[in-house]
Amino acid sequence: MSDATSPTPAETMVLIVGAGPTGLTLACELARKGIPFRLIEAGAGPQPGSRGKGVQPRTLEVFEDLGIIDRVLSHGRMAMPMQSTGPDGAVTLGGAEPESLRNRPDIPYTTSLITPQWRVEQALRSRLAELGGDVEFGTTLERLEQSDDAVSATIVTAGEKATIIARWLVGCDGGHSIVRKQSGIAFEGETREGVRMLVADLAVEGLDRDAWHMWRHPEGAVSLCPLPSTALFQYQASITPGQNAETALENLQAILERRSSRTDIRLNEPEWSTLWRANVRLADRYRAGRVLLAGDAAHVHSPAGGQGMNTGIQDAHNLGWKLAAVAAGAPDALLDSYEAERRPIAADVLEFSDARLAQALEQQGPSTRRDASTIQLDVGYRGSALAQDDRGDAAELHAGDRAPDATRLADADAEHRLFDLTSGGRFTLLDFTGTTTVDAAGSDLRTLHIVEHPTRPDEIADVGGHLAQAYHATPRSLVLIRPDGYIALITDTGDTHAVADYLARIH
Repeated sequence: MSDATSPTPAETMVLIVGAGPTGLTLACELARKGIPFRLIEAGAGPQPGSRGKGVQPRTLEVFEDLGIIDRVLSHGRMAMPMQSTGPDGAVTLGGAEPESLRNRPDIPYTTSLITPQWRVEQALRSRLAELGGDVEFGTTLERLEQSDDAVSATIVTAGEKATIIARWLVGCDGGHSIVRKQSGIAFEGETREGVRMLVADLAVEGLDRDAWHMWRHPEGAVSLCPLPSTALFQYQASITPGQNAETALENLQAILERRSSRTDIRLNEPEWSTLWRANVRLADRYRAGRVLLAGDAAHVHSPAGGQGMNTGIQDAHNLGWKLAAVAAGAPDALLDSYEAERRPIAADVLEFSDARLAQALEQQGPSTRRDASTIQLDVGYRGSALAQDDRGDAAELHAGDRAPDATRLADADAEHRLFDLTSGGRFTLLDFTGTTTVDAAGSDLRTLHIVEHPTRPDEIADVGGHLAQAYHATPRSLVLIRPDGYIALITDTGDTHAVADYLARIH
């Protein structure tokens, strides 16, 4: 139905509200699967500011799968040194690659990447354009209503209203999400007025760009982190009740001089600034009928530990293949696994970032420690309805775990990494028997037969033994890897029926 202010409704499979890193990742996932969608963003254009600047190794693996890893890495710096100066002038160094992660064939990225968030969004928008998608900037969601079959969304662009009819609507529209509010989803938690932070992007004179510099002081911490691929630094200063919270240059300079005891560092006028307030909240559910939430619309927390942007991107990576599968005819229940898998992860992130924030406040500054707890490679879904294996409890690797990488996999022409062969958002079966055939009618399955002397395109040799080691495989093992890089199924008995039945259940 249409009226004078609402043209004939437009039909699409998925409407994504919000074009930050989460919404853009989801759009890329749908675009490469050929699923019709629209991506709307209330802002008039790309958002300025560095904001989230730490990209964790697991997210880098997602970017490799999406085909943007090279452009993201080219605008960032891995393992940036962290130099923290205490009130007594003592300097603590950190940021080095964890010793336990060095030279690991199963882990291609071992430290976080520092890059401004707008660079991440730029890379995702470019990839989306290559896949035939775009962002509808300056378009707001005014109202949504849903039925058993669809969601009706009223949008406004340049004062003109229109209606979009979508089979699914995904709110990626941040902590103040209108999607979440109109869907009646509670956002449990608290706003901590006593914990605030000044953040600004600005040029700095008198300070080298070789490290992330931090100063701890009894009144609070201040830090200057060089932003790779720019001439700017990100300035951060904690603000407690009664302290001046203005973002004016004069106040930023005064805080820096008091807390660093240095007058030789000169700040320039900020190009972007904000006052961050500590919100710690988690949506009580990620789905209400045909509406789903992802990213900050579902969870907000302290930036301590650099988890926020990464968690949202991984939300989208998890949801994207499932939405695409359901759009292609898979059972609707597949979407229920999204909340079941991702909400516990967000709850853990809230707890982790809270602990890191408390530690930072106690020490009057961010921790220089970087270890396996921050890089999200241990995020997994053991116990999920989508995880199935016949291994005993003592096994190191189970279904639901992140699928490890491996090097020195040779076909008839060259050597490859496993991630080179599994990218692209498809199911992949690792056949350690070398000869197994699985009846996977109707599924987009790629099979890699592990043999000694490959002669066909679907055969590879595990030259270095890294693949068998990473997967703790026997000559009868079959390992099914999900489109988002997690292990769906492991059978060490060569049970082809288990693989076929699994694929049939979700297609």
